[in-house]
Amino acid sequence: MTPRQELRRLIGKTGYTMVPGAYDTLTARLVEAAGFAAVYLTGGGYSRASGYPDLGLLSLTENVQFIGRTVEAVGIPVIADADTGYGNAINVIRTVREYEKTGVAGFHIEDQVSPKKCGHYEGKEVISRAEMVGKIKAAADTRRDAEMVIIARSDARAIEGLEAAIDRVNAYLEAGADVGFVEAPQT
Repeated sequence: MTPRQELRRLIGKTGYTMVPGAYDTLTARLVEAAGFAAVYLTGGGYSRASGYPDLGLLSLTENVQFIGRTVEAVGIPVIADADTGYGNAINVIRTVREYEKTGVAGFHIEDQVSPKKCGHYEGKEVISRAEMVGKIKAAADTRRDAEMVIIARSDARAIEGLEAAIDRVNAYLEAGADVGFVEAPQT
């Protein structure tokens, strides 16, 4: 079973799978050594480990190199952060092609404006639902391996409320995302 197939199996099983975030290749290997079934490469973690705040300062190329090294270093599925897709729907096409080449099992794209802010920072802004639907359609149409998981993340909860964020995620799922992700829900 490939890492992409394994990630799909984990997503489809009953219950939940804890997927710790890693900020570099070493912590990804530690996640694997601790027995976790998958690892999540967080953009915030990698940005900070590189000496930058999580404001979208790292380039597509820098992130692809980091992801590629990490995928090669571990034997479990890797989920990566694709930030905003590095631009509009046309940029998302290149992002998906480059991420797919790394062997990453899945990735998320978020609906923030570019440049983005860490999902836990105040003052975030989101793009229109229609623009994000276009990005998700571009991602789904571009991937060559249908097993690669596309995760659509919405940061709209802090701006528009929980129901609006859920509505957005449902629209992204209809557009071709495999998984929906509402950032920073509250109880």
